[in-house]
Amino acid sequence: MEHEKIQDQIDLINKKLDVILEEIELQRRHRRQMEDLKDDLTRVGKDLYETAVVELEEMHDQLSSQDVMHLVKKLMRNVNTITKSFEQLESIKDFMNDFSPISREMVFDFMHKLDEFDRKGYFQFFGELNSVMDNIVTSFTLEDIKALGDNVVTILNTVKSLTQPDMLHAINNAVSVYKNLDTTMEEEVSFFQLIKEMNSPEVRKGMAVGLKFLKNLANPNGSQLTKTNHK
Repeated sequence: MEHEKIQDQIDLINKKLDVILEEIELQRRHRRQMEDLKDDLTRVGKDLYETAVVELEEMHDQLSSQDVMHLVKKLMRNVNTITKSFEQLESIKDFMNDFSPISREMVFDFMHKLDEFDRKGYFQFFGELNSVMDNIVTSFTLEDIKALGDNVVTILNTVKSLTQPDMLHAINNAVSVYKNLDTTMEEEVSFFQLIKEMNSPEVRKGMAVGLKFLKNLANPNGSQLTKTNHK
């Protein structure tokens, strides 16, 4: 019985020794890793130091300690500004993340619209319009363009007058009459036949309007054309 107790105590001591040995082994490994890390950091630090010495030696004439201190002080005085700048950059990043789906939809819509314009012939139209512009540029000189600019008000006033409803109606009537007018004469017209036609109210009214038009054309500052009733 006493022997069994002693054996149990020995076994317990052996277990404790195993735990202690494992802990010692872990500590030894940790120390070795720290030493390796220290050696690596030492080599890296040495390389950084040597590189910094070389770079500073090259910048010795352009950089002084006062400049470095001035930069450090300026950075410290503007810490809040720098922080706000970073916050703004973060806000811009968040905005871009939110706007990306919308921008993609806008690009797709724009591409669909371009395809629609292409199918409708917009690009071909503008291509032909470019040819028209080329013809205009090659057909007119710079003096012609300057003259056009000097008289553009008069041209626009003329176009404005021509686009009035009564003027358009008169032009349309004249075109319709000309289209329906038979200008071919199967037989010769005598002078007496012309005199006979001049006695008709329509011819006399037309001649009166024509004479008044010529009169006002010769005297543009005179009275305007007025309607004349003929019985």
